[in-house]
Amino acid sequence: MTIDRIFLAFMGLVGVAIGVILVAAPETRDYRVPPYYWVLIAMAVFELIAFARARGAPGTMITMQARLLGLVLAVVVMVLVPILAGSSGRLV
Repeated sequence: MTIDRIFLAFMGLVGVAIGVILVAAPETRDYRVPPYYWVLIAMAVFELIAFARARGAPGTMITMQARLLGLVLAVVVMVLVPILAGSSGRLV
């Protein structure tokens, strides 16, 4: 399994986790750091761990296409989970 696929799976899980948090505790939408920044923070943490693990060796870093797809995937899932759960609050 390539690092890109691991990253995409991780971002899918991040999107689900944030969506569940938004359903379970709607007041988290009003924190100082909005939920869509949580996605960016998770991406940065994954990127730092991948870089530290492989020391930046060629072929071990996440491609730009995977980064963009992971961001879109996480945000879409983060928005879909509250919609499918019937949450009455605003989306993000």
